[in-house]
Amino acid sequence: MVRFSVVIPARLRSTRLPEKVLLDIAGRPMVQHVYDRARASGAEEVIIATDDPRIADRCRQFGAEVQPTASAHRCGTDRVAEAVRRRALAPGHIVVNVQADEPLLPPELVRQVAADLAARPEADMATLCTVIAEAPLVFDPNVVKVVRDHRGFALYFSRAPIPWHRDRFGHGSPTLPPDTPYHRHVGLYAYRVASLLRLAAEPPDALELAESLEQLRALAYGLRIYVGEAPLVPEPGVDTPADLQRVRARLTA
Repeated sequence: MVRFSVVIPARLRSTRLPEKVLLDIAGRPMVQHVYDRARASGAEEVIIATDDPRIADRCRQFGAEVQPTASAHRCGTDRVAEAVRRRALAPGHIVVNVQADEPLLPPELVRQVAADLAARPEADMATLCTVIAEAPLVFDPNVVKVVRDHRGFALYFSRAPIPWHRDRFGHGSPTLPPDTPYHRHVGLYAYRVASLLRLAAEPPDALELAESLEQLRALAYGLRIYVGEAPLVPEPGVDTPADLQRVRARLTA
């Protein structure tokens, strides 16, 4: 059985949906739904890392373990790294970063990404992808694409349509070539503690800043990312009021 921890970075400063992690969904705050799904994954421990006393107090009310963190973090990965550092987890221990706005995240995907990393000692990180079968998704900049090598390790992530099929796309064809794989990145990450701390210590890379994809920092500094194929397509997280209504409808049905 794979031993791993889950850390949920949680903050209140969200622009499109203010204080979203504490918003009510079916009688519970959003972060509690995320916590319960992380617990169902089989993790040894689930820790909520936050700089906000309101989040900390609410999470302790439903029995969660809370790790206070600093407020000046560039991204959730850096908050997870601080939590891991404060708890002095072993360098080889596996930690899964679960976002606090994913109340419909399937627990089996959390378990899968941890198991994928555990099975590959040469990997620093693991994440997931799903097959893209519809051409509009390939050209949608909000859909992050990933290209892998023959062993499943990431070559590159991009908001652009990669791989670019010269003969088909260059002539304006609206369909995908049947002999070229296209994969959508699922933003769920497992790290070995030593690799996570190394990544958080590095400054943002030019590729990361250009595409606004922090996983490109890992590739730029030589970390190896294994990308497993998820058996199902997870539902999107909550970023907007419409997303919130969608999730409320699902969880109150």
